[in-house]
Amino acid sequence: MRKYIILSILFVMLGAAAFAQRVAYVDSEYILKHIPEYSSAQKQLDALAEQWQKEIDVKFAEVNKMQKEYQADRVLLTDAMKKQRETEIEKREKEAIDSQQQRFGFQGELFNQKIRLIKPIQDRVAKAVEDYANSESIDIIIDKSTVTLLFARSTFDGTNDIITRMGYKPGSFAK
Repeated sequence: MRKYIILSILFVMLGAAAFAQRVAYVDSEYILKHIPEYSSAQKQLDALAEQWQKEIDVKFAEVNKMQKEYQADRVLLTDAMKKQRETEIEKREKEAIDSQQQRFGFQGELFNQKIRLIKPIQDRVAKAVEDYANSESIDIIIDKSTVTLLFARSTFDGTNDIITRMGYKPGSFAK
């Protein structure tokens, strides 16, 4: 509901700001549901994520078991044995966390697989949106499912004007 209110406000603001602009919206979720390659890629990603999550769950279960065994045996262990067990538990826990990060973290394996499988499809959708905008003389296209601006003619880009008004020179930034 909130998404539709934001979308409505955005349409009113865009309409009031520019009378001559043509605005349209698309539902990218709906579009993607109609692309068989997307469904296939999503199923692949889901299967990989499920497989990897099971592997990680096993590692964390092992750590949990080690911790419980340590707590049960703790009173019987010497200080050196305690330190050795604690070190081993910490090592295994770190391995589990590292594995989780490697698979699911930012720029992890799942992220890279999404880019490999989904990005080409998203690029095709973006190209189709741009072609549609050009063929229908539409100036702005908004994604209804995410309230995201998908296409806008560069003539409506005020980014450099804002930078100039703030006292900076467009294009002069440190990389």
